[in-house]
Amino acid sequence: MRVAKTWIFPILRILIFTAVAVALVKLAFFAAPEAATGSVAVPTGEAVEPQVAVVVGTVTNDVVVDATVEADAVATAPATLAGSVVSVVVEKGQVVAAGDKIATLRSETPREALVSSDGTVTERAPLVETGVVTAPVAGTVAELPVIKDQVVAVGDAVAKVAPPTFHVSGSLAADQLYRLVSRPTEGTASIQGGPAPFVCSGLTVGGGTSAGAATGTDGGGAAPAGASGQSVSCAVPADVVVFAGLATKLTIPAGVATDVLTVPLTAVEGAAGKGIVTLVGADGTQEEREIALGINDGTTVEVTGGLAEGDTVLEFVPGAAAPQEGCVDPTTGEVFC
Repeated sequence: MRVAKTWIFPILRILIFTAVAVALVKLAFFAAPEAATGSVAVPTGEAVEPQVAVVVGTVTNDVVVDATVEADAVATAPATLAGSVVSVVVEKGQVVAAGDKIATLRSETPREALVSSDGTVTERAPLVETGVVTAPVAGTVAELPVIKDQVVAVGDAVAKVAPPTFHVSGSLAADQLYRLVSRPTEGTASIQGGPAPFVCSGLTVGGGTSAGAATGTDGGGAAPAGASGQSVSCAVPADVVVFAGLATKLTIPAGVATDVLTVPLTAVEGAAGKGIVTLVGADGTQEEREIALGINDGTTVEVTGGLAEGDTVLEFVPGAAAPQEGCVDPTTGEVFC
């Protein structure tokens, strides 16, 4: 028994390990010839680029922007004449209605004396004018920079009134502007944990990123902080309770195209007006084709010319990398990284 443990079992283990090693080396470096031909087998697979067909569908072009609720700007009540403040009838923090009296002003303009034919000089009293400064809008007196007997010039701020109204303000990324083929006049704002989504009217697209506006995104993907673009804002209805600083999603409806030819945006080089796709023929040949584009939803684009239903194109622009996992918004399907 001692001889078996000392010599036989160790030798058997060595023989087994040697046989396994030889088999692995043969599999790795020596291909087995086919039985019939004696030839060595070689890989015969071929990589095929993904293709998609041009299909009829519906494209809903909703642009979603990260925005913020902001208080409307204060309105200034200016001095209407140059003179002194006779009285101030409101206090800071007081609620006023549009047209309510805020202050009274008085000005004195000296007049030359009258000289009669016999040389008599008659002094004349100065010309006195009075003016009333009223609240330009309804709201709360936010600033009251004047006091009684203070001298003011025409246009000086006598008071500033903060209206009790709000607006939603955000920033459109530069590429999102291409999706606004039309200029809608309203959007839909939604606040997590707040009121039900509400229509935000008076939609305007301004000339630059507004202060305090969140950076623009579409479909929930975060844009880089500080991204430049065009500011967008709309008015919050008076009956909706909001507070300044609330984060908001502003959805801008920018058109719907039904029963139109569509292809994935990934297949098109370019996304606005015109684009180029790689058309695949029945025999597998490929050619670049310029096509006309309509609206897109961030994932699919409307084709208005250059392709027919059933045509086949490459799913991805040649040379462009396929979207990475985690870079596609699950709600809209838009690629954002």
